[in-house]
Amino acid sequence: MTIEAFMQGYKKAWEQSDENLLAALFAEDGCYHNTPFSTQTGHQEIKQYWARTKLQKDIKLTFEIVHASATGGVAHWRTTYQVTSAEMFKMWAASTGTNTLALQPGDPLPRLVLDGVAIVELDARGLCRQFRIWWHAMVEP
Repeated sequence: MTIEAFMQGYKKAWEQSDENLLAALFAEDGCYHNTPFSTQTGHQEIKQYWARTKLQKDIKLTFEIVHASATGGVAHWRTTYQVTSAEMFKMWAASTGTNTLALQPGDPLPRLVLDGVAIVELDARGLCRQFRIWWHAMVEP
């Protein structure tokens, strides 16, 4: 697999909220670093983490490859999605370290934008060994 193929798989897994598609991109002991301080290791942890995408709808992901090599590369990615539950919104607010958009009872749930960079390291079989992302989140204007 190349970084292009990995990112195409990542896009498909996110847009379809499919934890099995995502885990299949990784080596059995692969690591998903969803923030610099949080890592999911192995298929089971990655699948558990990815289950949160089921609290999103109308997911759109775009990406561009910034650098490619035989063992991975760097991509810039952008995802937008509609939050479907207050639980998802609370997870987002906690992960961004902000509560600047406090929802009042009856307020509509927001559409969020995540804009980030990914570093992908692939093993000799083309499976992901390390996936590191850094991202900024905001409410879609």
